Amino acid sequence: MWRFFQTGRKKRYNPSVSVSTEAWQKITRGCAEIISEKELRAKLEKGKPLRIKLGVDPTAPDLHLGHLVALRKLKTFQDLDHRIEFIIGDYTVRIGDPSGRSETRPSLSVEQIAEYCQTYRDQVFRILDPGKTIVTYNSVWFSALGVDGILRLMRRTSLAQMLRRADFAKRIEEDQPISLLELLYPVLQGYDSVQVQADLELGGTDQKFNLLMGRELQLEQAQEPQVIMMMPLLEGLDGVRKMSKSYGNYVAFNDPPNEMFGKLMSVPDALLPKYVELLTDLNMAELKKLHPKEAKVRLAKTLTAQFHGTETAEKAAAEFEQIFSKGSTPGDIPTHSASESPIRITDLMVEAGVAPSKKEARRLCEQGAVELNGIRQSADAQIPIRGEQILKVGKRRFVRIVPK
Repeated sequence: MWRFFQTGRKKRYNPSVSVSTEAWQKITRGCAEIISEKELRAKLEKGKPLRIKLGVDPTAPDLHLGHLVALRKLKTFQDLDHRIEFIIGDYTVRIGDPSGRSETRPSLSVEQIAEYCQTYRDQVFRILDPGKTIVTYNSVWFSALGVDGILRLMRRTSLAQMLRRADFAKRIEEDQPISLLELLYPVLQGYDSVQVQADLELGGTDQKFNLLMGRELQLEQAQEPQVIMMMPLLEGLDGVRKMSKSYGNYVAFNDPPNEMFGKLMSVPDALLPKYVELLTDLNMAELKKLHPKEAKVRLAKTLTAQFHGTETAEKAAAEFEQIFSKGSTPGDIPTHSASESPIRITDLMVEAGVAPSKKEARRLCEQGAVELNGIRQSADAQIPIRGEQILKVGKRRFVRIVPK
């Protein structure tokens, strides 16, 4: 029930195999930091499949393009015949990863965790080959450890060591609370690596402390320490903060095709190279020869096709062109200069006169009646103001939004 894996045909691996330039470029493309490249080469040159680990806590029902960065790297290793260990943190999610957080994460119910675990499994296989992926729930070993085992695990680190991490230090300086559970999190994540005997662990740059903890615990258990491969954090559609559902700046795997395409067309021009490098196999040098809008269309088509198919992506592109490039929106609509950027959508609606109050603006958003450039907006969405954008409320209210 808790663990499954399927394996493809087995291959013979030869010792002391050199790593080709092409394979090395694929492996290291887009990486922010590797600890260490020398260790990674040595592991690869043993000629045996490596155990590549990624752990994800099911904190929300949907995966988004921020998750795709690491999943694509897993797929690269998978295509090179390495073994993928995808760990769903159904135990650690009860604690909440404090990495990059300014406050304690809200707790989830048992029912929510179970629901999110299932959706994560379903969505991850839109990227990875299920026949070559091992999926494990970390409640398996933590439930077996029990309280006594977890207490023994906690003896392996100190409070001073935990408080040295930057995000905790910042929260202490700002007089923000840190729960005792959050102090346990890095050790538990590190223990995951011990359990699967990971050769390499993937994570974002905000995960460095947790990833290093895995190396320490493996050394204590006389295991060869894992290599750490850190990927850049992907900024969301606001161009400022990392992509997150809580910021309303995300593109979800399950977004409808037209919405996904429209969101991707709103990616800031400055982020286009990063999106191309981390989310696609497109050649940025070739895209630079195109008009910026055409390059963005290529990106939007590529990613929409990955999740919805090529034909559907072409239809989404055609509809976007019809609405936003051929004047389907009424031409005689009022123009509003936004007061700030980014701005919460509910504040923008009140400013622009399409909602009498923030409460009413929120209600309209929750009813699905608010769109910006054809993209439905949540009530908490933060809107970057750049160029001309069309705000639509209901079927007949339009406002052209421009920078101040």
